[in-house]
Amino acid sequence: MFFTMNNQEQTAQLNPQLAMNANPVVAFLKKDPKQFTKADIIRFIQENDIQMVNFMYPGGDGKLKTLNFVITNLEYLDTILTCGERVDGSSLFSFIQAGSSDLYVLPRYCTAFVDPFAEIPTLCMLCSFFDKDGQPLASSPENTLRKASRAFTEVTGMEFHAMGELEYYVISDDEEVFPAIDQHGYHESAPYAKTNEFRQRCMHYIAQTGGQIKYGHSEVGNFKQDGLVYEQNEIEFLPVRVEDAADQLMLAKWVIRNLAYEWGYDVTFAPKITTGKAGSGLHIHMRMMKDGRNMMLHEGKLSDDARRMIAGMMDLAQSITAFGNKNPTSYFRLVPHQEAPTNVCWGDRNRSVLVRVPLGWTSGVNMNKEANPLEADVDFDTTIKQTVEMRSPDGSADLYQLLAGLCVACRHGFEMKDALEVAEKDYVNVNIHDAANADKLAQLAQLPDSCVASADCLERQRAVYEQYGVFSPEMIDGIIEQLRAFNDLTLRHDIENDHDAIKQLVDTYFHCG
Repeated sequence: MFFTMNNQEQTAQLNPQLAMNANPVVAFLKKDPKQFTKADIIRFIQENDIQMVNFMYPGGDGKLKTLNFVITNLEYLDTILTCGERVDGSSLFSFIQAGSSDLYVLPRYCTAFVDPFAEIPTLCMLCSFFDKDGQPLASSPENTLRKASRAFTEVTGMEFHAMGELEYYVISDDEEVFPAIDQHGYHESAPYAKTNEFRQRCMHYIAQTGGQIKYGHSEVGNFKQDGLVYEQNEIEFLPVRVEDAADQLMLAKWVIRNLAYEWGYDVTFAPKITTGKAGSGLHIHMRMMKDGRNMMLHEGKLSDDARRMIAGMMDLAQSITAFGNKNPTSYFRLVPHQEAPTNVCWGDRNRSVLVRVPLGWTSGVNMNKEANPLEADVDFDTTIKQTVEMRSPDGSADLYQLLAGLCVACRHGFEMKDALEVAEKDYVNVNIHDAANADKLAQLAQLPDSCVASADCLERQRAVYEQYGVFSPEMIDGIIEQLRAFNDLTLRHDIENDHDAIKQLVDTYFHCG
């Protein structure tokens, strides 16, 4: 590589947490990214022969945009790092008029990473948008999420953390060797899973961009269609500050698509590809932190604060789809009798519910010593791992809107006087699709079945999202208009048995999000 690698032992002596960091900028500077300064960025560029700088930022379509700078002198480098640059806001966001479209983009130094795909040594940074008055753009994705996070902390006194399970299909030419069993790809190893090496390389590059990865694996979905093999994969992240969670998911999708292009694969994050096969979700895990402690548990059980958080998601579940399920194919995934949810309810370790409380490390048993008898007993705090999981979102989501919406919903739970009662009412500990539980199922609210229905839900509940100035009215108006434009109120019913129409719909939104 073209950058200078510093002695790992020296790095460890300065900060053990940075010693194994995969991001070359962190390894070189030996600093937490949150502590990066302009001087740090300039030093890295000068001492590592960086010749180009990229500004990157999400547009209104949820995709990452790029502005390139060639570095020819220190004065110009200092100018762009200090002042940012102008961009045409009307080409990025539908709510901005061409007559007053200029926006500023300013780099956030803490997001710096070396572009793993660039032939010319290039440093990339994510940016924030500012309006003509030099204020953070009220309706920008990143600023909306930052406002949601700030309001959550002001109301609850806690910090909101999140992470995503990023599912996607890799499409390649068929190979008639070691065939996989249809829809049985979960955690499959090579040679039956053909794209494991691709996923591992993706993980390696995502880590270099700053992504905090928990693990990766092959997922359930695999099938053959039109001479091609479709293999489902998942990369799951570690919980971090919600603002960072959105950034790392955005960069992960960028990495996966770029590497697929290099390797000659096609990749899709689409929620549904064909009927009868597993769709791809974007499950979001959440937790609340205070003074370094996870507040999701109390005496080994789910805390009342966690139940308030869940109650808020129950109350706003239908409108959250406006952020997390952005095109008509989303609602071909959210159908009964699949692992994707359709009912507004929650439960423990139950994959038929909307919000799941995953298995936690709360047994008090030292399983490590049982598996490894030579290990001594240790007092390891496993409570840090407990989260709750929202299972409705998918790859069509606007990542910043979705995480902002979930942050608002969890804050809303603390402002509901009957939050604990709501949580109790919507709790289920059975398979709600079993005929024996029909009475319980009949009591539960349903998720929307179309973009139009989702827009109607958001219209009814928009005041909660606009509270504290988190979502701007212009952004909510834009989302509602975008969803209603699909005109899909009865689409799922109209074409559910028309395979040609479904394929055409899938092709239209194949590269969503």
